[in-house]
Amino acid sequence: MTNIPAGYPRLHTTVHGSGPGILLAHGAGGSIEGNYAPLIPALAEHHTVVAPDYPGSGATPRASVPLTADGLADALLAAADEAGLETFTLLGYSMGTLVSVRIAARHPERVKGLVLTAGLARPDNRVRASLDLWQRLLAVGDVRSFARFTALTGLGADFFDAVPEEELEAFYDTLAEGVPAGAAEQAAVVLATDTTADLPGVSVPTLVVAPTHDTLVSPANSRFLASRIPGAEYAELPTGHVPAAERPQEWQKLITDFLARHGL
Repeated sequence: MTNIPAGYPRLHTTVHGSGPGILLAHGAGGSIEGNYAPLIPALAEHHTVVAPDYPGSGATPRASVPLTADGLADALLAAADEAGLETFTLLGYSMGTLVSVRIAARHPERVKGLVLTAGLARPDNRVRASLDLWQRLLAVGDVRSFARFTALTGLGADFFDAVPEEELEAFYDTLAEGVPAGAAEQAAVVLATDTTADLPGVSVPTLVVAPTHDTLVSPANSRFLASRIPGAEYAELPTGHVPAAERPQEWQKLITDFLARHGL
């Protein structure tokens, strides 16, 4: 059994379906609901899907210590243990790709496969600049400006421009209401983590999915992951950073086809 790190709360976790295990790792400033909700019903048709929210997201309280990728990895493993998953495929999205790679590197006996979407091995200059602005806006409580910034960087241009002008304020309100309490400390994890050295040791079937219209985490980061993980498969989606919002069915198909192809 994996212990929950000191200062971390027990992660609020939902469990869906039955069958081989899938463990979800969501992104910074996100939640299971925001990052994965459209996919869970299809995944749960043939799998046991364990869906934990990080400290400060969903119904999970904030931690009393700074978050780290390894701390989040241990917290997710504790959630998997509690759900009875001995082995699983990891689905990591955005920051969740960093956490997923750390789990695969530290506990290879438990990980059967990886799906890494909108991911990165380490922050590049664009990510650093964006998350610095995140933290500055959140530090002064300006969630309205934060909502606008996340719309600019998180959504593809076509998707964002399709919002009618008269509905923009309500759209920003919805985004602002969804900002989790732990967004700033989750962003700090991305800024402090580098999994580059872990990638060559990944030895399980891996699918890397790059949203090609992503202006928050450049698709170049996904291509880097795919080039450094032995045998990794690579796919693209014409979306911004949040495929669950823009093309959930296409994202779902990439994942379920990969799982079926490798018997996961």
